[in-house]
Amino acid sequence: MTGIRIRDLDTVADVFTASAVLADVWGGDRSGMPPNLLRALAHSGNYAVGLWDDERMIGASVAFFAAPAARSMHSHITGILPAHQGHGLGRALKEHQREWALARGIGHITWTFDPLVARNAHFNLAVLGARVTDFLVDHYGPMDDGVNRGDESDRIMVSWALAAPGIGAPAEERIVATVAVPDDIAAIRARSVTDAAAWRRRVRDELLAGLADGLAIGGFDRRGYLLVRP
Repeated sequence: MTGIRIRDLDTVADVFTASAVLADVWGGDRSGMPPNLLRALAHSGNYAVGLWDDERMIGASVAFFAAPAARSMHSHITGILPAHQGHGLGRALKEHQREWALARGIGHITWTFDPLVARNAHFNLAVLGARVTDFLVDHYGPMDDGVNRGDESDRIMVSWALAAPGIGAPAEERIVATVAVPDDIAAIRARSVTDAAAWRRRVRDELLAGLADGLAIGGFDRRGYLLVRP
């Protein structure tokens, strides 16, 4: 990845650029990570970095310390401009975040993701080996960005143990049920809000039913979420 650099958002100009990049990733929303909040997080010692391709910022990532503050960090937002996605840069940002956290004695990073976005579920559960800790119904309430507008904000919470091996795929005999998700929810949303809402309800209902039955989300593969007995 020649010319790719990740570094702290040291200046006000960097902060404004990062805020604009994240707004572009989320369909023009200028309120998701406003410059004044981003500046405050960066200035108070939290994780706030930009991803540069030569002299152009193409992505950014922001995380803040979480309870217990000495040992945990919550990754709030990470985004890469669409033209640069799919080239391993998300993995590079996550590894940078991991090294930054470990250098400060932090053992876990948590974050949330939309359960309908298959590529994120695959990356978080199958690639990184993060552990699912909760299913959050409409976690943020109504969101007014170009990606989430008109949808409910269900999220899966995960925890990534930084010094331990990833969870790994569960053995086939442990899998009790699977919950399918669409290959490309963004395309479905663009085509039909009704169809996207039906997927939202179906995945929510099936995952909540499995969790209520004592199952856990133990992984993700081409079939969808893998529900296992803990």
